[in-house]
Amino acid sequence: MSQYTPRLIGAANTLEHRVYIEQNGSVVSPFHDIPLFADQNHGIFNMIVEVPRWTNAKMEISKEEPFNPIKQDIKRGKLRYVRNCFPHHGYIWNYGAFPQTWEDPSQLHAETKAKGDNDPLDVCEIGEQVGYVGQVKQVKVLGIMALLDEGETDWKVIVVDVLDPLASKLNDIEDVERHLPGLIRATNEWFRIYKIPDGKPENTFAFSGEAKNKKYAMEIVHECHESWRRLITGESPATTPTYDLSIRNITIQNSPGFVRRDDPSYTSIPPASGKPPGPIEPSVSKWFYISSAQV
Repeated sequence: MSQYTPRLIGAANTLEHRVYIEQNGSVVSPFHDIPLFADQNHGIFNMIVEVPRWTNAKMEISKEEPFNPIKQDIKRGKLRYVRNCFPHHGYIWNYGAFPQTWEDPSQLHAETKAKGDNDPLDVCEIGEQVGYVGQVKQVKVLGIMALLDEGETDWKVIVVDVLDPLASKLNDIEDVERHLPGLIRATNEWFRIYKIPDGKPENTFAFSGEAKNKKYAMEIVHECHESWRRLITGESPATTPTYDLSIRNITIQNSPGFVRRDDPSYTSIPPASGKPPGPIEPSVSKWFYISSAQV
């Protein structure tokens, strides 16, 4: 297995902070260059950790910037943090994305009746180890939920790290309730209520909030991998006003976005310059108590 490591730029909790991912010392795109499949024969996938469990900073792969570093989301010029909705603290799993996947905003899903959200496929890793930003975990798929976020289908794939002590016992969605009782219900609740403290309405789900099984989840993963293939090869244009994606990569030679390692856009990636984290506003630590009347 190739070694992936984070390259830290600037200080966490600042607008300048970026986390690039290196493979054996060279920057690669977590959107395009890291393979989706770690071991296709055994159903093992690579997952990029964007947000470690129990943390609040809304970190995500930058779809627009060349080579797609992970950065903190910004709204109205301010860094975004998710609120602590009692009893949950920050994100309740290692949250991230599958590389080489894309939820195509031009495609209407037959069952959710909503188009894709123009992002890589979101992943909730439920193992016991707390990850770190830019970590590449090897995981297996257990199930999937379909959040409907502002009229778009926003799939959430439930996975577990293959090295987790429970991994051998977790093989499909019903195993999660058996061995981790309450986690699927908490996941549904978290996605329903997490935007309420910021004045937004409760989120809704397709399938009445039900988590679909592994077979269904695998179909969605393969569909989104195929959508990404069309994107990276130019069959789906990345630069329309709707998409605004960078498809620059260093591994896919039949892609319009392929660049050589001596290309200025690649050689200008900044060297590591990690600094101590910046301060976080005290309000990020506040508990929000969401009553049933609000939801």
